[in-house]
Amino acid sequence: MPEFWVEKRVVIAPTPRDLADAVARRFIARVVKRTERGKVVHVSLTGGSMGGAVLAAAASDARIAQIDWSLVHFWWSDERFVARESSDRNDKQSREALLDSLPVPRENLHFAPASDDTDADLDAAAESYARELSRFGIPDRPWPAFDVCFLGVGPDAHIASLFPDRPEIQVTDRAVVPVRDSPKPPPERITMTRPVINSSKRVWLVIAGADKAAALGLALAGASYESVPAAGAKGTQRTVFFVDDAAAAEVPPELIDREY
Repeated sequence: MPEFWVEKRVVIAPTPRDLADAVARRFIARVVKRTERGKVVHVSLTGGSMGGAVLAAAASDARIAQIDWSLVHFWWSDERFVARESSDRNDKQSREALLDSLPVPRENLHFAPASDDTDADLDAAAESYARELSRFGIPDRPWPAFDVCFLGVGPDAHIASLFPDRPEIQVTDRAVVPVRDSPKPPPERITMTRPVINSSKRVWLVIAGADKAAALGLALAGASYESVPAAGAKGTQRTVFFVDDAAAAEVPPELIDREY
């Protein structure tokens, strides 16, 4: 019998659109709650179709007008090392979906280096992003504790740019690493490592589509994170898999949270 991680919650919505709306509502509620108390909020965003869909849904939430966006910092768990305005950039997708419409100070948008930056180099880009994270580090680690870390999950169960059975997934002594010859194009990327992701207060994995069902099932069954990176994603307070009906085909009923 597989051993399930009971601390992981699974929340199901009928369709990808319903899923994006549900996650967006929770996200905005979380930011409102923190900023109303004058707390600084660090958020790690992700790319992919659902990453963009959640932000687009958030853009239509009337509560964004009551948020003090000077308290909110945005990061990306991984980035494609391509030109700054390339459509492959995760940050470009995020800007178009939501960020460009918000009064977020430029210094609160922590973009990873691009391939067309001056003296661009993949290794230097990873080191530069790690230094930026360290500017907001907390006493026991050189990076912030994200209030929410969004992650997508690929059909191969990768998260960020941590792919199965590759050395990046095993790195624990650095915050950011370069990725070369990525199994998924574009080939060059930088990615946060597991220690950074797993120090987040809340890890929210947003998954839609029948092609993700097997990966989700393995992640919930406690598979090895080296071969199933999504299985190793875990927040310090909450780990929630937000999924649509199609992706939930292999979710054990006892793991479904119908109240969260």
